[in-house]
Amino acid sequence: MRIEPIQVQGLRDFSRGLRRLDKDAPKGLRLAGNKAADIVVAEAKPKVPIGPGKGGHASSSIKAASTRTAARVSAGGKKYPYYPWLDFGGRVGRRRSVKRPFLKQGRYIWKAYADKRDEIEKTLQAELENVARGAGLEAES
Repeated sequence: MRIEPIQVQGLRDFSRGLRRLDKDAPKGLRLAGNKAADIVVAEAKPKVPIGPGKGGHASSSIKAASTRTAARVSAGGKKYPYYPWLDFGGRVGRRRSVKRPFLKQGRYIWKAYADKRDEIEKTLQAELENVARGAGLEAES
């Protein structure tokens, strides 16, 4: 099962045009991307298992991040290097003795994206239209 990313045709040109109108207007694109990515975060975060460790859990590392032209959800990092194993599986530990079945599509982030793709797409479209309206442009359907 291949999950296709959402592509917005003309987003770079839209961003450049917004910048010509108002140098602060493209910031709305980043916020629109974050709002769409937050849907995935809200869906995935509660499903990640809670571990016994003090000082946080891997679910707290799931975060939305975006630029003017891309939105993404990230997890893990230095503090939670085991997150990819939780999500995708594989073998870890001494002599790779701890095994978790490998799932190419993942258990949490990509599954949340696949489950909420329609909602993400609608949210992104509505937010981009709001950015256009805020800049004084009329949105096309």
